[in-house]
Amino acid sequence: MTPIQAFDLQAVQKIRKGAVLVALLALVGLTMVSQSASGLDSPLHEGVEAVGLAAIVFAIVGRAWCSLYIGGRKKAEIVSRGPYSISRNPLYIFSFFGAFGVGAQSGSLTLAVLFTLVSVAVFYLTVRREEAWLGATFGADYAAYKARTPRFWPNFALWRDEEDLSVRPSFFLSVSGRGAIPF
Repeated sequence: MTPIQAFDLQAVQKIRKGAVLVALLALVGLTMVSQSASGLDSPLHEGVEAVGLAAIVFAIVGRAWCSLYIGGRKKAEIVSRGPYSISRNPLYIFSFFGAFGVGAQSGSLTLAVLFTLVSVAVFYLTVRREEAWLGATFGADYAAYKARTPRFWPNFALWRDEEDLSVRPSFFLSVSGRGAIPF
């Protein structure tokens, strides 16, 4: 890659990150000026908030579980056991639940769905870059994993695991599934 190509890529990434930031700020701003159609004290509003809280807890627990499998391994090997045996991106799936939960804290299903759609769009773009890097780094091993494991929607029939899982606390605490791939 020439210095000009590297500069152009950096400029594009800054623009993309800026656009994502603006979209997220707009969504957060929308939550501050909107309310659910049923009113703030209605059982529906309270129910949507409760479901949102449950989704956030589910996302936190799910992301921690996935991080146990991938922590410290993301750049070194293809992780294909546990949650990574049924989906190539289980961390992001749990993030979708978290995004839904954050939007649902407004009491509005509409905002919950908007937050989810924005997270799906952002992670779809992220996954495309990750897949290119993984394909270039791991070649045929990644191609085989990609062929047998769905990108997002889990296929529970594919579940595979091992009797023991080696967890490296220092990697789990410092990586937690983020930042290991240089994007």
